Amino acid sequence: MLESNDIGINKQADTQSPIHELLQQRRSPLAFSERMVEPEKLLSVLEAARWAASSYNEQPWSFIVATKDNQGEFERLLGCLVEANQEWAKNAPVLILSVAKLHFERNGKENRHAFHDVGAAVTEMAIQATALGLFIHQMAGFDVPKAKEVYGISEGYEPVAAIALGYIGNSESLSEKLLQRELAQRTRKPLETFVFSGSWNQASPLVTNQE
Repeated sequence: MLESNDIGINKQADTQSPIHELLQQRRSPLAFSERMVEPEKLLSVLEAARWAASSYNEQPWSFIVATKDNQGEFERLLGCLVEANQEWAKNAPVLILSVAKLHFERNGKENRHAFHDVGAAVTEMAIQATALGLFIHQMAGFDVPKAKEVYGISEGYEPVAAIALGYIGNSESLSEKLLQRELAQRTRKPLETFVFSGSWNQASPLVTNQE
């Protein structure tokens, strides 16, 4: 069995340049506590999404929220996740499904930035959650057609991601496989692999000339 202490506290990002402490602390845990999220905190997280930037201020996001104080609704959303995600997400007290509106209200044309804008809104949710001592874990692993059917999602809207939200839990409750993921060192590609100048795939001197 892997050794684990209170890993929810000590997994700050090891950054190349200084960033805000909330960004350092934000991560996507697998171990969630069953402690309920206070309604005012959940509303605060959703309010943060409300004020995200979006193309033409269209705000093309919707959120389907299920909390464990309504077990039936929670199970409906949990059932849309792939089994591998259900294994750990069942412990979170809040599940959310983000949905994008695919066309502009202003002219009916396709909004090719809709998924980008939904992602921006959820990023603001994640930072607000971190400020409140909460964490979110976004998931691509869910059944999109099932989610559309279960919730009667209208034509012109597309589910984007499933989200687990809550307080950090005890990592010892995880399976061996999940515990290894939870304890793994956090890594990111270095800046020079994705910050370019002059032409595509040419690393910017901004990042290559650092002392």
